[in-house]
Amino acid sequence: MLDHVSIGVADPSRSKTFYDAVLAPLGYLCLSESAGSLGYGGDQVSLWILEVERPVPADMASGLHFCFAAPTRDSVRAFHAAALANGGSDNGKAGLRADYGDGYFAAFAIDPDGYRIEAYCGSGS
Repeated sequence: MLDHVSIGVADPSRSKTFYDAVLAPLGYLCLSESAGSLGYGGDQVSLWILEVERPVPADMASGLHFCFAAPTRDSVRAFHAAALANGGSDNGKAGLRADYGDGYFAAFAIDPDGYRIEAYCGSGS
């Protein structure tokens, strides 16, 4: 359904450090970089990070979050560890989420701008 999403950030260099680290274990890379713009994905850009004057304020009650597909449970764990080591904060350690469905293995973090992010693996690996 979605081709891509774009988020606005205050400091693209800080965001690059963070997203390079958290997305690499999932197999995603920075595929496009220019002044004030970063594009992440696998084969094509699916996440744009843009420097903006007024980023959307962080709001834990908004329900907004972005979930990234992960190839393995170990990559979910690595995503979470990288988030905490690179300026993010914990929003749910890696583990099974039985209330989300059988085999739903995920980790949750908050990026340096307050965006809630998740890595999810549905396989048993």
